[in-house]
Amino acid sequence: CEDRAMEENEQPTGGPYFVGKKDELIEAKRSFRTLEDRDILIIHHQGVFYALDSYCYHAGGLLQNGDIEELNGRLCIICPKHKYKITLAEGESLYKANDPRDPQPVPRWYSKGMKQRTHTVTEINGEVFVKLSKSQGWLESDFFQGEKGKLERAKAEAAEQKEKEKKKEKKKLENTK
Repeated sequence: CEDRAMEENEQPTGGPYFVGKKDELIEAKRSFRTLEDRDILIIHHQGVFYALDSYCYHAGGLLQNGDIEELNGRLCIICPKHKYKITLAEGESLYKANDPRDPQPVPRWYSKGMKQRTHTVTEINGEVFVKLSKSQGWLESDFFQGEKGKLERAKAEAAEQKEKEKKKEKKKLENTK
């Protein structure tokens, strides 16, 4: 009987998972949740909820601190680490470039395709739920999830810190000359 009660409390794989009360999530604007070992960022922006993998697909930067801007008519979060632009709704990576074949090149927005996994958000009676996306095969943001992702993020952070220290030492040496 006890086992059955535990089974009833377990949520099915993929969700939908309760992530918070609507009012609290709106007030927070951005919320971090871990669902099935997956770190998810829930964003409320301009009256709409979005959910996407928390770490940027490029180098594992924490998207929670990224600015949100409208680019080419689409809302994007900009990774604070390397300024990668990711659409909130689809997880598509955008970049601006010139087409060298144009006689008068004008910078335009182009897509690198879907790189960041997004998840479905629903609101029922003031409660917000996230259903994890399992579709689209493997996406680049999947790399930075789970235990392996944690190790990769830590390695990248350590390498970045080492680089900063090197620059600091070099500057110190230049100032003593």
